[in-house]
Amino acid sequence: MSVPNLKPRAAPYRVMPGFGLTLGFTILYLALIVLIPLSAVFLKTFTMTWEAFWSAVTSERVMASYRLTFGASLIGAFINVIFGGIVAWVLVRYSFPGKRFIDALVDLPFALPTAVAGITLTALYANNGWIGQYLDPLGIKVAFSPLGVVVALTFIGLPFVVRTVQPVLEEAERELEEAAASLGASSFQTFSRVVFPSIVPALLTGFALAFARATGEYGSVIFIAGNLPLVSEITPLFIITKLEQYDYTGATAIAVVMLVVSFLLLLAINLLQAWTRRRAGKK
Repeated sequence: MSVPNLKPRAAPYRVMPGFGLTLGFTILYLALIVLIPLSAVFLKTFTMTWEAFWSAVTSERVMASYRLTFGASLIGAFINVIFGGIVAWVLVRYSFPGKRFIDALVDLPFALPTAVAGITLTALYANNGWIGQYLDPLGIKVAFSPLGVVVALTFIGLPFVVRTVQPVLEEAERELEEAAASLGASSFQTFSRVVFPSIVPALLTGFALAFARATGEYGSVIFIAGNLPLVSEITPLFIITKLEQYDYTGATAIAVVMLVVSFLLLLAINLLQAWTRRRAGKK
């Protein structure tokens, strides 16, 4: 009885080096870029007593900056989810003159320096600006107010939603929409029951990215906000103020609070996104 010639299966070809080497490089890189700097913030904060830490992070001025920063970031991200989704839909589903120009215009907040964006928005929405001069008689004050902070954070967060939703819409199966229409579904029913569930994870991802970007925004906000204590002062600016006063422990304490709150919000959004994907996969 002849024994079959069993040849060992060849290892799959990989362009990059082995798993151990790439994993070690990944951990080292993340440690140098992310873990060590964040650990330094926490370690600096641990030099404070609990009473000093609590006093630094719960003063009236700091609490007002928290409310403005996180509140405006949430509002801006929510606005971008609505209108960014509409922009992505138009860019994917329709052809019109100037489409490529508008598509490139979406990325402008990525390329534009934040200080330039802040100065431009301030010039537009000031009382004598191109847009502000028409809003001022209506009693709407944008520049040098919390509303201006929302406008700036919406401006810088728009590309995150559009560029996240756009590829999902491009890969969506049009046959499902045609099948729903052939079965008598209205346009609203087709969108709400076929299209929208498929783009919900992308919308949540865009929301998380826009929110994370907005909470740490500084350059485009300080010009249009007016930086009035207890009114239009954002937390990143307050941290810079602490550093200029050589209050490094106070600055790191506030930074730790922002870091923890941002992480918890992003974690909640990511868990919601994972739940949405599992639910869509079961259907």
